[in-house]
Amino acid sequence: MKMFRTDPFKRDFQKLPETIKRRTEAALRLLLSNPHHPSLRVKKVRGEILKGYDNIFEARITRDYRFFFLIETDAYILLRCGRHEEYLK
Repeated sequence: MKMFRTDPFKRDFQKLPETIKRRTEAALRLLLSNPHHPSLRVKKVRGEILKGYDNIFEARITRDYRFFFLIETDAYILLRCGRHEEYLK
């Protein structure tokens, strides 16, 4: 699988604290190597959490941080990342 970062994901990533950036990179590597790893807690998001997108998945970075992505035929499309509570509003 390949991985593509959208511009909103890149902007979100730049705003993260350095420790969370490192944890995010580790979680992304884990997604590529073992998407079913229990620490990622990958699940399909219910409802419309990000306008304009269907079939969104979320994965855990830490207890408070998540990243959101789509699964295309041969790629993960990274949409957003940040504090989980921001996306639950």
